[in-house]
Amino acid sequence: MSDSIAKTIGYTLFIICSISFLLIPVVALMGLPAGKVAGISLALIIVGEVTFYLSLVFLGKGFYNKIKEKLKFRKSKRGTDTAPEQPE
Repeated sequence: MSDSIAKTIGYTLFIICSISFLLIPVVALMGLPAGKVAGISLALIIVGEVTFYLSLVFLGKGFYNKIKEKLKFRKSKRGTDTAPEQPE
């Protein structure tokens, strides 16, 4: 498979992943019964996770590292991610 086709498939899967996660609050606001909202939300989460990991397979390690860098919020002096310290 050529590189451009793999990237196109990867970005398409990533867009599907993003849309599925963005639809979760929309489903919650539609006025459906709680059981249906839970079922649809679960299905959207599963679709989002599967398409996200499939997109990583097609887009490669470079795309994964870009996402990982965007999600790093804070680094400690030792170089590991930590939560803010709580007073005792």
